[in-house]
Amino acid sequence: MKTRLRFGYLLPLAIILVWGVWVLLKGEDTLRETTFTVFMFIGMASSLNILLGYTGYVSFGHIVFFGLGGYFGFYLVSQHNLALIPASLAGGALSGALAGLLGLAVLRLRGAYFALATIGINEAARAFVSNFGPFGGATGLFVQFSAYEAYGGAGPALWTTFIYLWLVTLVVLLASSLVKSSRFGLGLMAIREDEDAAMVMGVKAPRAKTIAFMISAFFPGMIGTLYFFKNGNVEPGDAFQLHMSIEALVMIMLGGMGTVFGPMLGAVTYQGLRGYLLTSPIFKSLHLAVSGVFLLVIILFIPAGVVGWIRHRIPLTRKLLE
Repeated sequence: MKTRLRFGYLLPLAIILVWGVWVLLKGEDTLRETTFTVFMFIGMASSLNILLGYTGYVSFGHIVFFGLGGYFGFYLVSQHNLALIPASLAGGALSGALAGLLGLAVLRLRGAYFALATIGINEAARAFVSNFGPFGGATGLFVQFSAYEAYGGAGPALWTTFIYLWLVTLVVLLASSLVKSSRFGLGLMAIREDEDAAMVMGVKAPRAKTIAFMISAFFPGMIGTLYFFKNGNVEPGDAFQLHMSIEALVMIMLGGMGTVFGPMLGAVTYQGLRGYLLTSPIFKSLHLAVSGVFLLVIILFIPAGVVGWIRHRIPLTRKLLE
């Protein structure tokens, strides 16, 4: 799989790299927690973009991989004392394998049928976990405080988890760049434009879509494990929140679907707006409604997202914003 990374692909990586170093140098807990949330959604949006942006398949169930993978990784940490890195990799592997199995069935569907199927998968996963004994059923799982001793205590463990998420975010952006700049990525984008025509031209659409689905599912499983470890517990209601998938879609559409820089820009912008809405006395209970209106406005007036809008009007930016 030949790839060619231009400066535009490396720019998001450079921004996240510098951002993470800055947070570590500042050493402030509040800044760490805020950045953790932003990095988490950058990773979620960028991973979903590998499916949505490059193949055109809209998934409302992307959170199922965050939930199941995170549950499994957290189970290994809390119940079997597995180290955080291998546990998160195991969570990602489970999510990727699940996506491979599901892809054989649901990726045969297109359009609204695929989107509805992903919602059903999320609800089925929530019901399964709520009744699965090893995962604690409806009450979920909790980590013993002693588990943090391996990382120097609860405080240092939070910084360790942040560093791991920072690295995962960098890998997600790198994976997105490598996919888009490769021959495989061209095949995915051909599927997005016209799947039947792509197949006529020699693209093996079922296999390509399944691989893209697996790649996009792997990273949420890792991110979920880190998120739940940081919180110290996991419950079905927290692990399978449908609105998180919807918010990831909003971030992608806002920044620019099918670009590497777009999901990152959309995640940063949306999290800033979300933080304002949640602290506003007027809008704190309406932030999801505002997100829906926001998505409608984007689709109607800037369907290519902010990155697409800038690239169209300022040609010089086309090499800077991929």
